[in-house]
Amino acid sequence: MDTAFISEYAPLYIEAAGVTLWLGSLGILLALAVGLFCSFIQYFRIPVLRYIASAYIELSRNTPLLVQLFFLYFGLPKLGISLSSEVCAVVGLSFLGGGYMAEAFRSGFQAVEKGQMEAGLSLGLSSGQIMRYIVFPQALSVSVPALCANVVFLLKETSVFSAVALADLMYVAKDLIGLYYKTEEALFMLVAAYLIILLPVSVLAAALERRLRYAGFGN
Repeated sequence: MDTAFISEYAPLYIEAAGVTLWLGSLGILLALAVGLFCSFIQYFRIPVLRYIASAYIELSRNTPLLVQLFFLYFGLPKLGISLSSEVCAVVGLSFLGGGYMAEAFRSGFQAVEKGQMEAGLSLGLSSGQIMRYIVFPQALSVSVPALCANVVFLLKETSVFSAVALADLMYVAKDLIGLYYKTEEALFMLVAAYLIILLPVSVLAAALERRLRYAGFGN
């Protein structure tokens, strides 16, 4: 393995890792917001909207991110809508992740007994107060493991951002392989970069799950 090559081009991976983390984090935050919104619609069984939410969840979870990115980057310009690579990456990741996050939140809401809503009403609490102080905290604690797994999954999905000419980690690796034929070194740095990004996230997620479990949540 050519260590000199690794030392020379490691800064490119550091810069690409920053791009991957920034866009991935933004997409995940939007996915959480979309997923929570859809889960509220389904929990309260809002007419019409719940069918739209269900259709969106099925569409997002059953189409690959690569296909979604191609549609955004290459398909929308045919309709007169042009988006930058960065916007396509964030929108695509949030569209995909929103469906998975919605299902994670839905499982949490389903774990909360319906009787707690009735008990809250009997105490004179409004529906908003019951959701804020009783239902949502319990649903969130139950949803945490699935949400954390989705975060790791979506961070790994950022590896397809290069398909829309975005200079992420995968783009840099493919570029170096094509220019210098240093496949072993380029892939080594690629794997190392993703491990550096994903391992801390996995460790923090596991610690959060243990803390909730020891605190008595999620049982």
